[in-house]
Formats: sequence, C-alpha cells, structure tokens
Amino acid sequence: MTKAKDWKLQPGIKIDDDTAAEVHKIALALKSLALYATLELDQDECPEDLKQVVDAGVAAIDNVFAEE
Repeated sequence: MTKAKDWKLQPGIKIDDDTAAEVHKIALALKSLALYATLELDQDECPEDLKQVVDAGVAAIDNVFAEE
C-alpha cells in the first residue's frame, strides 16, 4: 500500500520514504516549537540558546525538505 506524502524532498536528497516520513514528523514538531516560542515569548524572554537551536533546526529542515 502506498502512503500519502505531504512532503517533498529537496533535489539531490535521497532517503527512503519511511525515514523521510519520520524526519518530517520531527521537522513539524520543531517548526511548531519555533512558532510557539515566537508567539508566546517576547524576544527579550526567549533564551538565546533556545533561539539558536530552533533556528539551526529549522535551517537543517529547509536543507532536506522543499517548500510546497
């Protein structure tokens, strides 16, 4: 049975569908954390180390998944 995909890999990225689906779940969780931190915390309240980790994670995600 074929799984429905709601993600698209960047050109040149080669990973199997099951692994990509799991990475996509992590990517969505990280983007949700970034959105939550942006909405709930003022920039002054957001710890710099959290901001750097989230920004680095989102950048890594963008290297793997293409915008749809």
